[in-house]
Amino acid sequence: MKYYTKFKAPVGEIILAGGSAGLSNLFFNPDEKTAIPSDWVLNDGFFADTIKQIEEYFRGERTQFNIRLDLQGTDFQKKVWKALLDIPCGQTRSYGDIARVIGNPGASRAVGTANSKNPVPLIVPCHRVINADGRIGGFSSGPALKEKLLKHERSIQSV
Repeated sequence: MKYYTKFKAPVGEIILAGGSAGLSNLFFNPDEKTAIPSDWVLNDGFFADTIKQIEEYFRGERTQFNIRLDLQGTDFQKKVWKALLDIPCGQTRSYGDIARVIGNPGASRAVGTANSKNPVPLIVPCHRVINADGRIGGFSSGPALKEKLLKHERSIQSV
């Protein structure tokens, strides 16, 4: 069974979804294209700890999440997402850096594609991956939100 909840965060509404295996989806500022499947069950209590950790992050009290994840993707995507978990809060890496970390140095574009498919942005910090020239690059929820998250993390690190 898959559960979901909605809550307000400093960056807008967030939808969380998952089940007994862990968190499987996080959507920022959902719109009419973010249809909740009819077999998902609203359950706010199921996500209480996840919401608490996200709130702590936005208050600057948390730089790492301790949330069980149930990530669905290809082996390559999962390898990329695992590498993203090692990027410290407030720091960035390039798509090429991640490609090298996973042992596939020519796969920068594929790393970008895997980032765009990340089902739990923020928790798996794809927003910390930027272009080699320092430009912000893409983000599934838009470059403005990516910049806001990076700015927030830099402020946490400077305290």
